[in-house]
Amino acid sequence: MEAVLGTVAVGLGAEHRTHLVVDAPQSSAVPSDAPSLADVLALLGSVPLAADGAGKIGQLRELEDLKSAVGARQADTAVAFDLQQRREQAAAGVPVDEQGAGVGAQIALARRESPARGSRLLGLARTLTGMPHTFAAFRAGLLNEWRATLIVKETICLSAGDRAGVDQELAADTGTLEGMGDKAVIAAVRAAAYRRDPASVAKRAARAVTERTASLRPAPDTMTCLTALLPAAQGVAAYAALTRDADTARSAGDDRSRGQVMADTLVERLTGTPGRISGVQIQLVMTDRTLLQADAEPARLPGYGVLPAALARDIALNSAGHNEPSLWVRRLYTAPGSGELLAVDSKARLFPAGLKRFLYIRDDTCRTPYCDAPIRHHDHITAWHNAGPTSAGNGQGLCEACNHTKETPGWTAKPVPGPRHTVATTTPTGHTYHSTAPPLPGTRFHFLGTALPPRIHGPRQLRQRAELWESGVP
Repeated sequence: MEAVLGTVAVGLGAEHRTHLVVDAPQSSAVPSDAPSLADVLALLGSVPLAADGAGKIGQLRELEDLKSAVGARQADTAVAFDLQQRREQAAAGVPVDEQGAGVGAQIALARRESPARGSRLLGLARTLTGMPHTFAAFRAGLLNEWRATLIVKETICLSAGDRAGVDQELAADTGTLEGMGDKAVIAAVRAAAYRRDPASVAKRAARAVTERTASLRPAPDTMTCLTALLPAAQGVAAYAALTRDADTARSAGDDRSRGQVMADTLVERLTGTPGRISGVQIQLVMTDRTLLQADAEPARLPGYGVLPAALARDIALNSAGHNEPSLWVRRLYTAPGSGELLAVDSKARLFPAGLKRFLYIRDDTCRTPYCDAPIRHHDHITAWHNAGPTSAGNGQGLCEACNHTKETPGWTAKPVPGPRHTVATTTPTGHTYHSTAPPLPGTRFHFLGTALPPRIHGPRQLRQRAELWESGVP
């Protein structure tokens, strides 16, 4: 394995660009006899597994070191790409404060990540260039990408000079952080940062209060995680109140667990109705057979994802009749076979309310590949000022960040023919990515080997597809 890793290092040191999309130009600066990353992958695949347990553990460690080396190489490449794009944008007359727009999104697509994470990865790479000890430890495998990210995150409030001072003090490339867990690394970096510039650390804490928010993300088994980012005092007070009420209920004979009482109390205080959804439209999408004939076809809850049929019926039917009727049924018509949601055109420049609702139901989340963000903007794929119609075919749901990225120079998008609504997005480097609207409940298709152009999914959609596949849904 040692000899192989030596060869791999040569391959990683060569300038070479790889991609999965056709019609992307190759760099002419690469010597014809230089090893490519494809050669490195082939070489790695030819390494046999070690025969004994000790050898397998040794290989696991060497592969972990290799992952760090590759991650560091990705960071180097990202920084070089960012600089190149900024130079090209400057030459094209792009204002200074707008240079670099869309770079993080291109990196995200290449790394099969969401645009938000692509921007964070670029920020990590750029910051590491000013922290040579941390970057060297990353390259050598003494730090993985996550722990390098933690170090950058805890020093981002410092000036470049103070950040370099913390980097020198920690000297991660000498092994000072070896054996530390995440919390220990964070504690060491925070202490060093505070010693360098206590005012900046205090200012960062004050600014964090303005970033308080609440969020919702899916959890396994039709559950969700409702999260609130709060100042420490408020968070502790809220949790203490829920704990106190749960203990009171338990001591009075309530047979629910402590956690169940806390969760139910939270919902009751937020909605004003014990255990029920009140005054909120949730847009549950299911087939008529699931609702009326006890069919097993799963439903879809926008903002969450796939729900089992029985649970969807329970939400729909049992939510009505409490306090006041709250069940509304809207009929959606889909094309047989493909599941394409049908609609009529509109001549308005802005999407009317009904068409916005249509795009929200059809697209579910932001249509940018790998982006799971909620839909915030209703976008004309072909711009309205370029004679793009205000229609379902020329519309797509995007998050705010992706919609702004799409408007930067060099990005183009167009609808392409397909059994379901499909958009082709081309980046300034000429790479093209396709996104297909997810199938609505009741659409029969195969997850593997399908002839439909696949939508490039984010982690949430991939988990849901895997769960359905394992449960035998065709």
